[in-house]
Amino acid sequence: MNKEQMERIHTGKGFIAALDQSGGSTPKALLQYGIKETSYSNEEEMFGLVHEMRTRIITSPAFTSEYILGAILFENTMDRTIDHQFTADYLWEKKGIVPFLKIDKGLAGLENGVQLMKPIPDLDDLLKRAIDKNIFGTKMRSVIKEANPEGIRQVVEQQFDIGKQILSMGLVPIIEPEVDIYSADKKKSEQILKDEIFNQLSFLDKDVKIMLKLSIPTEDHYYRDLIDDPHVVRVVALSGGYDQWEANEKLARHHGLIASFSRALSEGLTAQQTDEQFNAMLSRSIKSIYEASIT
Repeated sequence: MNKEQMERIHTGKGFIAALDQSGGSTPKALLQYGIKETSYSNEEEMFGLVHEMRTRIITSPAFTSEYILGAILFENTMDRTIDHQFTADYLWEKKGIVPFLKIDKGLAGLENGVQLMKPIPDLDDLLKRAIDKNIFGTKMRSVIKEANPEGIRQVVEQQFDIGKQILSMGLVPIIEPEVDIYSADKKKSEQILKDEIFNQLSFLDKDVKIMLKLSIPTEDHYYRDLIDDPHVVRVVALSGGYDQWEANEKLARHHGLIASFSRALSEGLTAQQTDEQFNAMLSRSIKSIYEASIT
């Protein structure tokens, strides 16, 4: 594990850029970026276009370690290069930004008010490849739709079980049990979720370090005690479907919670913009998310 990267994630000022839309969410990400589905005829072309989009973001002068601590990549992005360097190496060596990898294979069907992760076949092989590519940590997402205690317990258990496999390889897992921002009993789900997370943290050896990626909670400062837990390197927040302005406005009310936004980061960026327009838009977005993250 890279101590310099650990220190940066633990104490640095800034946020984590989520550039990890994959598989089924890629067409939507490209459409938001102004590229229609008729512009590509197969998966390889689609991933080529999305890599061009991510390359444009990562190489932008606005994308800097002054504001951004880390970036979460999709497996396909990890395997590609930017300026003749693998993406993770470019991020760290050229930009001083810590690379993470999304490892989940998407969500299973709704059961007990939650969506667990689908099985992740060949996880050890993927983690070995991540280590070879100088990745610092991983990210995996489940979704909680209802305040169902059994479902939420299963989500947190699954996250921590896989988290232990990731830790055993020397990587830092970002555990992401997302609470649907539109669920009717969001606050109740957050209460059950926090109890379950603390329960799982209590079983970890004292030197074990994880990260958490959570929906912005309903109650201000609600995750303060998780942020202060010695096992927790950082608690980051997803935008979860809020637009950038609303996500920032909500995030700013939580001391110590920092952004890990995806859609809210790339909002307003299009393939049709000149580099000048693109960089100006990205710069405004990055600075606004940074300001909300350092409150």
